[in-house]
Amino acid sequence: MEKHLLYKLYSTYYTELFLYLYSLCHDHELAEDMTQEAFLKAIMSLPDDHSNVRAWLYMVGRNQLFNALAKQNRTELKADIEDYEFTCDESILDGLIQNESKKILYEAINHLDKTKREILCMQYFSSFSQKEIAAMLHMTTENVRVQAHRGKKLLKDYMEEKGV
Repeated sequence: MEKHLLYKLYSTYYTELFLYLYSLCHDHELAEDMTQEAFLKAIMSLPDDHSNVRAWLYMVGRNQLFNALAKQNRTELKADIEDYEFTCDESILDGLIQNESKKILYEAINHLDKTKREILCMQYFSSFSQKEIAAMLHMTTENVRVQAHRGKKLLKDYMEEKGV
């Protein structure tokens, strides 16, 4: 792959991938390291017939992060990754979240289970289609649709409960 193409990929997707990985681990340094490793590994192992480099980067980044967390045997990582707890007290997110309703929405998203949260973040913040999400998370498209629908309903209920 040519140098200018690599630079274009990196400059186009770095921030987006970093924020996605950061939303999973809430560790700035780990997310940064995993983002860089994801680019290296994804570009080195991208299949010739793969048509969606962005989706490939997300999948590789997600796998790299979970492998790193498991390897470090962090206390946040329980026996089942579904139980992984997220916090919202990081300064990087405070800068991104400007008003109260966005903060409440962020809280609502963090109250969702891991699968629903990840699907909705990929769908709305990263603009992946349900088909792409299904491929990255190894789920059926129907399961992604159902999880997204249930997640949106839970978000709506949470927001209404908070008066937003």
